[in-house]
Amino acid sequence: MATPDTTKKDQMQEAILYPLDWIEERSGLVGGVKYFLFRKVPGDINWFQTLGSATLTAFLVQALTGVILAMYYKPDPKDAYTSIQHITNDVFAGWLVRGMHRWGASVFIILMFMHMGRVFLFGAYKYPRELNWILGVLLLVMGMLEGFSGYLLPWDQTSYWATVVGINLNGTAPFLGPFLSQFLQGGTSINADTLARFYSIHMLMIPGAIMALIGLHLYLVIRLGVTSPPWSKEAAGTGPLAKAPMNGGRSGLTRPGPRKDGRG
Repeated sequence: MATPDTTKKDQMQEAILYPLDWIEERSGLVGGVKYFLFRKVPGDINWFQTLGSATLTAFLVQALTGVILAMYYKPDPKDAYTSIQHITNDVFAGWLVRGMHRWGASVFIILMFMHMGRVFLFGAYKYPRELNWILGVLLLVMGMLEGFSGYLLPWDQTSYWATVVGINLNGTAPFLGPFLSQFLQGGTSINADTLARFYSIHMLMIPGAIMALIGLHLYLVIRLGVTSPPWSKEAAGTGPLAKAPMNGGRSGLTRPGPRKDGRG
């Protein structure tokens, strides 16, 4: 027989869990998050596997600091440099936010190279993860374009002439070179439209593409599982598709068959 205290406790628990139950019934997000947090991974993974999470963290820092800077930055040739000085010298902790965004861009690129180097050395680009490798290459390209488009925004001598060099390099490409150069400049030379165009590309177009690619990248990581190190004696990767077939053949998309040397 339930006591009043037990009944009251059950009612409180039901009231607390009601929002989560409501969301789960209509979206399945709670179950998805639970699977992501408690999914099985190989027992012999190490700190090298954290490079992807570190890269994602660096991108989130860039996104957050970029939003804060956009609240004070003015994408106009007359006010761009002045607004940068205002952020650095007058806004509370503006120097810190700008420094995090400026140096964080280099950290983001370095971590992407390190992450892709780990994937290459561990052979994590092989079947069935080729598509995830392609997405990673696209993310690297998008990250470098993000850095290039943001370099002009301070609108000082260094950023101006560096952008001139970058645009001229693009202009030498066959067939599309002149079109790319004119598109980036918004004309035949760098002008006020160039700054507005670079700001739009830096704040809207490329971040949107990066977030979409990251979403697909994480989905494939969750679906296909985490790859074991090359020295592992166990089959690489676990996931929802890693089920042994009835005919004794290859055991699913995420778990390769036994190695020829008998170690896996």
